[in-house]
Amino acid sequence: MDTQIVLLVLLAALLHASWNALVKTGPDPLLSLASLHVTAALVVIPIIFFVPLPNAECIPYLAASVAIHWLYYGLLSSAYRVGDLSHVYPLSRGIAPLLVAAVSALVAGEFLPGLTMAGIVVASGGIILLSFAHGLPWRHDPKPVVFALGTGASIAAYTVIDGLGVRHSFDAISYITWLFLLEGATFGPFIYFLRRKQVIEHWRQRGLALVGGGLASAGAYGLVIFAMNSNPMAMVSALRETSVLMAALIGTLVLKEGFGKTRVSAAVLVTGGVFIMNLGV
Repeated sequence: MDTQIVLLVLLAALLHASWNALVKTGPDPLLSLASLHVTAALVVIPIIFFVPLPNAECIPYLAASVAIHWLYYGLLSSAYRVGDLSHVYPLSRGIAPLLVAAVSALVAGEFLPGLTMAGIVVASGGIILLSFAHGLPWRHDPKPVVFALGTGASIAAYTVIDGLGVRHSFDAISYITWLFLLEGATFGPFIYFLRRKQVIEHWRQRGLALVGGGLASAGAYGLVIFAMNSNPMAMVSALRETSVLMAALIGTLVLKEGFGKTRVSAAVLVTGGVFIMNLGV
């Protein structure tokens, strides 16, 4: 993978970790998430006048991506209701690159060299290890693990769908723009309706942070989709999920959370995995 693409995806991972930290520290994570999508949609509205309409070949992928993203939000919120963020999120994010590698090989013929695949496995293992930082994820109840695995499957599904969708699009920026617009126009208003009594106060208290988070969210996934236009989806996915490690670092530096031996071990595995992965291409 080209060095510039690697740096772009790592930037996307940092942006992803940043907006996730914003959602995590808010009083209502679901309302914050909806507000980020609304902001992203508003940001891309001017762009639609300068990019072509989605071509017929990519429209099914856009529709499927929006639907799978809704499934993802439902599974993730269910996982958080029955489990802890520190268990659920790394597990769901860690298995995603492995699933993307398998599915992209089947549906897109992206068979990766053995060394590259080994790097993805090591990096994913490091991310999954973070879910064990506070004990076994299933020690009290298997439900969080079940929902986390479902969440990981949905992440892999929308990743592959968008990877294929942007390749079927005549214009990558157009695909990215319309995806953000469609997500923001559906998910955001739905959550705003459910939380209609809290929306104004939520924006009054956190408006500037929500705007910044929305820009970070759009930039993060926009860069990922752009990278998948011409690079193996599994490699991009593995690089993107280093955001979980970056989120742990943000938690340590900003939120004053402990880092600990498990996080150190995970950092070594993820870094080593990324290095090995890029040796294989």
